[in-house]
Amino acid sequence: QVQLVESGGGSVQAGGSLRLSCTSSRYEFCMGWFRQAIGKEREAAATISDSGHGTYSDSVKGRFTISRDFDKNTIYLQMTSLKPEDTDLYYCAADRTCARLWRGSYDSASWGQGTQVTVSS
Repeated sequence: QVQLVESGGGSVQAGGSLRLSCTSSRYEFCMGWFRQAIGKEREAAATISDSGHGTYSDSVKGRFTISRDFDKNTIYLQMTSLKPEDTDLYYCAADRTCARLWRGSYDSASWGQGTQVTVSS
């Protein structure tokens, strides 16, 4: 199985910034970030394709930027202007296409263990 390891989570005040990192044990065509609060469904925040194209949910668009280092099999999520509602467990994901992740086809997806992001008001 693909191993995904996240880092960079923490606690910040509203308006602050955090940078998450996720390293995969192998190359994946699509990697991304999901987030999930207790009692809620896991939702996609951002994905990045093999071409480096980023796609974002409406809730994070304009505030978060996803990038990847292909040589290191690593993706990043630069989060700015953080809001209390961004408080979630953030999971790294990988699959062969980003479309599969966005349409909820997770049968072939790989997941990290999650890193906690807490934004205080």
